[in-house]
Amino acid sequence: MKKLALHWQIIIGMVLGVITGLGLISAGWGEFSNDWIKPFGVMFVNVLKMIAVPLVLVSLIKGISSLSDISQLSSMGGRTLGTYIFTTVVAVFLGLVIVNITKPGKGFTEETRKEFSQSFSESAGEKTIIAENVKESGPLQPLVDMVPENIFFSFADNGNMLQVIFFAVLFGVAMVLVDEKVVDPVKKVFDGLNDIVIEIVNLIMRAAPVGVFALLCSLLVDIAGDDSSRALELLKVLSYYSLSVLLGLVIMIFGFYPLLLRFFARFDYKRFFEGIAPAQMMAFSTSSSAATLPITLNSVEKKLGVSNKTASFVLPLGATVNMDGTSLYQSVAAVFIAQAYGLDLTLGQQLGIVVTATLASIGAAAVPGAGIVMLVIVLEQAGIPVEGIALILAPDRILDMCRTVVNVTGDATVCMIVEKSTTNRTTKIEMPVKEAEKIA
Repeated sequence: MKKLALHWQIIIGMVLGVITGLGLISAGWGEFSNDWIKPFGVMFVNVLKMIAVPLVLVSLIKGISSLSDISQLSSMGGRTLGTYIFTTVVAVFLGLVIVNITKPGKGFTEETRKEFSQSFSESAGEKTIIAENVKESGPLQPLVDMVPENIFFSFADNGNMLQVIFFAVLFGVAMVLVDEKVVDPVKKVFDGLNDIVIEIVNLIMRAAPVGVFALLCSLLVDIAGDDSSRALELLKVLSYYSLSVLLGLVIMIFGFYPLLLRFFARFDYKRFFEGIAPAQMMAFSTSSSAATLPITLNSVEKKLGVSNKTASFVLPLGATVNMDGTSLYQSVAAVFIAQAYGLDLTLGQQLGIVVTATLASIGAAAVPGAGIVMLVIVLEQAGIPVEGIALILAPDRILDMCRTVVNVTGDATVCMIVEKSTTNRTTKIEMPVKEAEKIA
């Protein structure tokens, strides 16, 4: 009997998680979920985070050290960063166009604003304090933060992924510069470590359907408690604002990225979607590009035929600095809040949002909820009341899941483009035959 593809197993886990969550809410068994189901979801996310730093470190060093000279790294790095910035700016502009057309904030009444503000004022205040600390740190602080004082401390915190990348790039460049005879044994060590880490990822992925089931089931119970009416309200609260964000995210996935793949990578998007589906499902469940990185690497290399040299450089960097879904969300959210407060933003203010949202999305950590913190900086730059962030906290968890899917899809798309542009292939990238047969 043919084994069910992983992405279908994950989808089944998602559906069963929602059904089970709604059933437990209706029966008033919220505590059962917290005691017996949620721990499996927490363990699954923890094990993904556990492998993230070793995966980034080993794969990046292996990818860079495999280059023949530094000029190859410069070429690949320039193409990667340039493409990432381009897709981010497009995402911000798309968000501004959509929110100015749909005007979702015009539908808010004064009573609704007060209700949201009272319910989420504490959370909004916490985010504001965190963002204020980021803002006061200076314009070059991100560059300072990128250089670690002690790399072993950086290994202990996934939030310091940029520091890990900095060290890995430095280490890999040094390996390229050192005499090949001297460094060859070290290369073999990292080749072996890379194979071991990838095998760990394969083992983790066997538990993905169960982990996704537990995550979604516990998410519904956490939000709704024992009140089934609140669970239904959760689905309704994604009103015009949520639909505006989702519209932009859908256009990015099914409009913008397919065009990039068709014209710059000459790759069929249907095959791309089938190959990247497991990573998209995982991104939706975990709301974390970093946690999804092992699955993204596995999908891009094994199912889309991208070389390890390209994937191990482009994807870890993208999981840290490329947040197309987050940048689109920030532009929509900023204008939405301005509309809710009756503010008419000038063209200059909206162009300022483009710049700030682009930089903020690059600086956002690849973990759940980071975008909401960076949004405060975008709001302050545009002169929009920061307390208005309370208006969007209710549906943000669901939207965070959706925009992470875009973030991961954007990373994979850029990876395909860089692979095509840095190779001498004249024909389109071909999927490995065995993987193509499995998908078919």
